Amino acid sequence: MLRMSTYFRSQAAFRVRIALNLKGLAREDFFLHLEKGDQFKPEYAALNPQSVVPTLILDDGKTKLFQSLAIMEYLEETHPHPPILPKEPLARAWVRGFALINVADSHPLIVPRIRNYLTKTLKLSEEQKLAWIQHWLYAGLKAMETHLSEHPDSGEFCHGAAPTVADICLMTQVTPARVFGCKFDAFPRVMRIHDRCMKIKEFADAHPTKQPDAEK
Repeated sequence: MLRMSTYFRSQAAFRVRIALNLKGLAREDFFLHLEKGDQFKPEYAALNPQSVVPTLILDDGKTKLFQSLAIMEYLEETHPHPPILPKEPLARAWVRGFALINVADSHPLIVPRIRNYLTKTLKLSEEQKLAWIQHWLYAGLKAMETHLSEHPDSGEFCHGAAPTVADICLMTQVTPARVFGCKFDAFPRVMRIHDRCMKIKEFADAHPTKQPDAEK
């Protein structure tokens, strides 16, 4: 069985949980408390030298995959049904580009190691740190909203009639934005798709609040 390192608040792990659920793939989770530094313990650092989650260990118990977008594309290539990427090259490029707004731009700037650096090394106040986080989350939400308004194939979902990697990454833009007090009045398309996805069991079951290690 697949095994995956995870933490309920990790948006990267959230993305992979959704993808695994959509593909109908069972997994066994092992939990790391990122706020307590479990990811820096030698045994996990040996497994993932970045000391981040998720790490997906394949059925052979040895092969490991890392970085959420690469894991999702591996799942798509090895378990193509149901698809989470469109078949047509231009559509695939659009979906990947949309996903990268979250994966490559917004999310890396707000993860715990960045937040800790802002406060512990740069000595920013809590108010300054929150302003940083909200700035980058809002930048991503604005870009997503604009792309959705211009994309002729967006509607119920980001692209087409079924969820794709774009919708998965939209979810992990909205979820931390809620945690950090962002407002969503300017992003009606983003929130319409978010709310539609949350009606899908595979998305809802992957949500951070539904995980066994979830904390209030």
